[in-house]
Amino acid sequence: MELNVMLALRLPPEIEARLDELAKRTGRSKSFYAREAILEHLDDLEDIYLAEKRLEEFRRGEGDTVSLAELMARYGLAD
Repeated sequence: MELNVMLALRLPPEIEARLDELAKRTGRSKSFYAREAILEHLDDLEDIYLAEKRLEEFRRGEGDTVSLAELMARYGLAD
């Protein structure tokens, strides 16, 4: 079952104008392009936040580390 969620966004006027123009040129809705932009970048944002969390854990001395040589050997990339 697909659940639709309504989301209201305030965009700077210049971005709104660009989005309007793109929608007019292509015959697609502004919502389509907003949804596409969110989906395109959501994975990247999640990766960034995970990397920041792991970096903080590393700085606190938490978690395991692996040397580059060990990592390469593990995946059969060693000479």
